[in-house]
Amino acid sequence: MRAVIVYESVYGNTRTVAEAIAEGLRGARPDAVVRCVPVTGAGPEVTGSADLLVVGGPTHVYGMSSGPSRRMARLAAAGNERGTGGPGSDPGPGLRTWFRSLPKPLPGARGAAFDTRADMLISGGAAHGIAGRLTHHHYGLAAAPEGFVVEGFVVESTGGPLRTGERERAAGWGASLA
Repeated sequence: MRAVIVYESVYGNTRTVAEAIAEGLRGARPDAVVRCVPVTGAGPEVTGSADLLVVGGPTHVYGMSSGPSRRMARLAAAGNERGTGGPGSDPGPGLRTWFRSLPKPLPGARGAAFDTRADMLISGGAAHGIAGRLTHHHYGLAAAPEGFVVEGFVVESTGGPLRTGERERAAGWGASLA
């Protein structure tokens, strides 16, 4: 199995979840080749040979990030040690742009979608939009879209820490994808 996990991250939380998913996949399938890369490093040469493509991003304005929402998040993060320039920060183009150049998958390739989000009914989620784009690009979904909770994200604009237990839950979800 060749799995690629592609993520977009501003505060580093989505990167942490992506890395936990990779660990879960590796634990469940020690023979698998698993790569975990930011969206800026996920060109066709990286994703083109994947049997499993897992894609995740933060939730911005009820869904996937956009150019304006990414700029606002980077501005909010500028005064935050977890923000721009910190671990997981990815100032390049987001997932919406990346999906436009996603190559045709291998026959039978599967995909999975995840996001990071606030634990608020009105926060929405990016995972369903990501899953829709994966199916549009002819990936069969390996699992239902999944969201991982970040504490205080919307209220404090801090990109708060992941909720306790979410990293472990992400590793378990990754293992289930194997």
